[in-house]
Amino acid sequence: MKAAVLHNYGEYPHFEEFPDPVPDEKEELIDVKAVTLENIHKMIASGEHFASSQFISEFPTILGFDGIGRRTDGKMVGFGGPRQPYGSMAEKTVVSKSNTVLIPEDIDAVTAATVPGSALTSLFPLKWGAKLVEGETVLINGATGVSGKLAVQVAKLLGAGRVVGTGRNPESMKKVKELGADAVIDLTQSEEEIRKAFQEEKKDGYDIIIDYVWGKPKELLLEALTPDRIDLSGKNTRLVQLGEKAGSEISLSASMLRTSGVEIFGGAKGMTLETKNEGTELVWQWLRENKLQMEIEKVALQDIEEIWQRTDFQGKRVVLVP
Repeated sequence: MKAAVLHNYGEYPHFEEFPDPVPDEKEELIDVKAVTLENIHKMIASGEHFASSQFISEFPTILGFDGIGRRTDGKMVGFGGPRQPYGSMAEKTVVSKSNTVLIPEDIDAVTAATVPGSALTSLFPLKWGAKLVEGETVLINGATGVSGKLAVQVAKLLGAGRVVGTGRNPESMKKVKELGADAVIDLTQSEEEIRKAFQEEKKDGYDIIIDYVWGKPKELLLEALTPDRIDLSGKNTRLVQLGEKAGSEISLSASMLRTSGVEIFGGAKGMTLETKNEGTELVWQWLRENKLQMEIEKVALQDIEEIWQRTDFQGKRVVLVP
């Protein structure tokens, strides 16, 4: 079979022949239909990701740890944890029977590989973590990325009264407004202008903040939320930390937490097997009703070497199709 084969850390994967996998009695042979290509794959292949050795135990190896495909009985499934060295970026792979989940037949493989995972990153914290109440104001910090654009849509679908997004790319920010954001904040402005924009757009306050950025923009946001006088309104802001595009660390003064009313927690809050199943079904429903949009670029697996070196994927998801 053909596959994206990596021969050593730090190299590009090559499209080449690799022995077909042979499943044992506890495994499923999967005919792969779609696999997303994300930054984490490049980090793992470089050896720089903390879990690189978890996903690569030997060389040569096939990259990829999940995807969408068909079992030998013809059923479309989502799968994860393929047996090494048979990663998902191949015509076939092999996984434990317990590592597959049925995909609705009316959802195509490319959509199934891309939209649910990204949509769930904001659905979990909005619906079950921060417990969004209809009419509340939501700030999506980093709304121009793939997950950020979906977060804008998810917030509106859950009943947010007002959604504010931030970003750096003018065209992407225009798209964010088309997707439902009521306002956008340009993070390429000066620090003082960004602080002022956060203050002006908060109106009666941000009820929930979904943060994909962290770093300096987050510091400016927290500064903007810190009052200069005693506030007895009882207004709280639930801040969900999901990403770190602008840096993994921030400077956080005691007064920011003491007086701003900000509660900070991670995106995994509210995530259980029950909410995972309920959330996935909700995403399938929204997809059937054409309520979620994502920019997707389909790429043939045979072009893996070329696509691996491209960097022009801001705001869109790349899907490899064997």
